[in-house]
Amino acid sequence: MPLSDAALLRFLTSVHPYDSLEPALLQALAPKFRLIDAAAGDAVYALNEDLEGLYLVHTGEVEVTDENGIPVSILGPRNSFGERGLTRGGRAVTSARTTKDTLLLLLPKADFHALMASQPKVAKFFDRRRPGSQVSGSLATTRVEAIMARAPVTCSGGLTCQSAAQLMRDRRISSVCVTDGDRLQGILTTRDLTAKILAAGKPISTPVCNVMTPDPLTLAPSAIGSDVLHMMMEHGIGHIPVVEAGKLAGIVTQTDLTRFQAVSSGEMVSSIARAASAEEMAKATAEIPRLLVQLVAGGNRHEVVTRLITDIADTVTRRLLALAEDNLGPAPVPYLWLACGSQGRREQTGVSDQDNCLILSDSLAPGDEAYFEQLARFVCDGLNTCGYVYCPGDMMASNPRWRQPLRVWRDYFRGWIVKPNPEAQMLASVMFDLRPIGGDAALFADLQQETLQAASANTIFTAHMIANSLKHTPPLGLLRGLATIRSGEHRNTLDMKHNGVVPVVDLGRVYALQGKLAEVNTRARLEAAEAAGVLSPSGARDLTDAYDLIAQTRLEHQAAQIRGGQAPDNYLAPSDLSDFERSHLRDAFVVVKTMQSAVGHGKGMLS
Repeated sequence: MPLSDAALLRFLTSVHPYDSLEPALLQALAPKFRLIDAAAGDAVYALNEDLEGLYLVHTGEVEVTDENGIPVSILGPRNSFGERGLTRGGRAVTSARTTKDTLLLLLPKADFHALMASQPKVAKFFDRRRPGSQVSGSLATTRVEAIMARAPVTCSGGLTCQSAAQLMRDRRISSVCVTDGDRLQGILTTRDLTAKILAAGKPISTPVCNVMTPDPLTLAPSAIGSDVLHMMMEHGIGHIPVVEAGKLAGIVTQTDLTRFQAVSSGEMVSSIARAASAEEMAKATAEIPRLLVQLVAGGNRHEVVTRLITDIADTVTRRLLALAEDNLGPAPVPYLWLACGSQGRREQTGVSDQDNCLILSDSLAPGDEAYFEQLARFVCDGLNTCGYVYCPGDMMASNPRWRQPLRVWRDYFRGWIVKPNPEAQMLASVMFDLRPIGGDAALFADLQQETLQAASANTIFTAHMIANSLKHTPPLGLLRGLATIRSGEHRNTLDMKHNGVVPVVDLGRVYALQGKLAEVNTRARLEAAEAAGVLSPSGARDLTDAYDLIAQTRLEHQAAQIRGGQAPDNYLAPSDLSDFERSHLRDAFVVVKTMQSAVGHGKGMLS
């Protein structure tokens, strides 16, 4: 099919990103495109073939299929394809075949890479990965290992308090870590010496082990700086040891945070931790939409924003538990409050209901249930007051079904695994996202490991979980690009929750099950799945990039709604996006669909 130079140039000026190039550059680029006439049914390239270059549809239609032969796209005029393989080593990661007589424009591989290297706008368009935008020096994006003192001063528990005080004086520090070898036993601070030795009139020869705070709160080096701030403000402490694999790795103090103050989220956590009622806490949580806007506007990544917002929900929950015990008295037996859903995964946004449960000690006596019924009602009501509305499915600790002794929870999980009917699949999916919030965490540790072992070993259950994970599909229409909701209140929009992030959340849960991984956060699950060999490096990278783009787009949509005076939701109109944003979002959905196809065909993307 003939195409004059002038016609080719006119066509390129109507296609993004070529329309952003300087006229002289575009005139020089146009002759480098090679014209390919293809009849209906011709193969353009096959999976794993070396790609000749970037393809652009001028007229006709091309079907793109994944490694299992499942169609993921039908592309018409002005659509490019092949860029994923070109930016991932040069081999095709899909197959492409024409479905009509088609005229293709091929930009040779060398010219494509030269254009990418010289034109940032072109590189930005064809590289689907979301750049890791972070605010330099922000506490919210700084890992603890970058803040902590790496060689904390230590002493043995047998040292006298006088010697410990002299050590702190000489080193000009306000605390010392008490260790046995490289294992942390406790922490001694100047406040301990003042309150427990001087004020109490005890001898300065008292051993440190009698005065220290044993088994202090700790964080891992991989935690973020705001975790330190929130923990300090919630518990009223000024020193947090950093522990990795059970060994003391460093310490963070209030002084270390001087340059890293996450003021807004930190103040919210602090005010909630001191609140005397749910109504007081609600004044702080009412500021969450404003916090979301500030964090998104500051360039923070989605996983940082959702982590900070979830921290607030965690603090509210723990404060309500404390207030409940103040009202009801001490709990008759040990208990553990857990969150599931988005709070459990630390992925809360501006739209969150509550999903929670209670695990009670097996020593629960018949008369003890009334106490925990009141405690659960107090906390669930308080969460609702603070904006975490009641779960529509009644998956809350106020429901007796989700407030049971540990032995009953073991029976629940055992039954779901042995008989994975639709309800069991749904419940297991929710409960695999459990995360302890307040109480005795030991009640969950063994249960989680037992459940992962039993579930991963049951091939029938695993197959059902995989099938369940494929029920939420990305909003892709083969002929029209993005498939919007067709009717109802949200007509012509994309559900960025159920068809956006949830498919990736479900995949992450399946990978965690296959690899017996304890991680609950979706992004952490993808990283752990790669490390465990459940996902290939390229598969993990593609899916993480896709998830980042989808989740970030969802958050930016909510922030825009809040700025406009609207209540945030998950329904995004494609018309609100630029052509560039729609193209990248669609590419991200294609990646998710491809990974779903691989899981559905029993493949782990390990090629």
